[in-house]
Amino acid sequence: MRKAKTLLQVYLAYMLEYRAELVLWALAGVLPLILMGVWMEAASGGDFPLTSGEFARYFLMTYLVRQLTVVWVVWEFERDVVEGRLSFRLLKPLDPFFEHLAAHVAERLARLPFVLLLIGVFFLLFPEARFVPAWDDLFLGLLLAALAFLLRYLMQYTTALLTFWSERASALEEVFFLLYLFLSGTIAPLEVFPEGVRALALLTPFPYLVYLPAATLAGQEVALWPGVGVVLLWGGFFLLLSRLLWRLGLRRYSGMGA
Repeated sequence: MRKAKTLLQVYLAYMLEYRAELVLWALAGVLPLILMGVWMEAASGGDFPLTSGEFARYFLMTYLVRQLTVVWVVWEFERDVVEGRLSFRLLKPLDPFFEHLAAHVAERLARLPFVLLLIGVFFLLFPEARFVPAWDDLFLGLLLAALAFLLRYLMQYTTALLTFWSERASALEEVFFLLYLFLSGTIAPLEVFPEGVRALALLTPFPYLVYLPAATLAGQEVALWPGVGVVLLWGGFFLLLSRLLWRLGLRRYSGMGA
């Protein structure tokens, strides 16, 4: 716990040195807010399973969840391996997994005030989106967002470990990002997907990274417990796979760039 506290304090101080960059990253993730206007307009003149107000609340919560679950570890780890910086991390009595995780958690804490401020601005621009989540929805939604963050971190860290075999593991992550955009509920809630596509998507980890926590926060009915079970299954799979790749990858690591 002392190590975790120290890591969080160090990385939080580091992140606060770049507050302007945090604002820019918060603004760069406004795709759900743009899509909110598109789907609200479509719902007002078409037959959709969600009303205009429900679309507004869903995409607003999608923006919040994406800000809470953003991950970039694959690019950091790739640079560590290619430039040889991993050699210095290996000298520490701490797995780099936890060091990168602490940096992500600290960045979340530093980013959150700007995200909440931006949500307040959109409450003014879109009165239909104004709502207060029920306490149980808020608690469950934030808990699911935390699980979604850990799952996405595990997925991307596992991809990052492929840098031991290829210097461009981030290229594979970009392919996964396309699947993430379309299957996670970022582009559209799963209710508007065809039945077959929705059933297939629910077997993948992607809907649980955005749709499940966002829909819960928005007060929509979701299949909560099957979803949590799928999250835990995928999380266990990527955790075991990442530990295996880490052990095998270290045998290949030659400190290139150092």
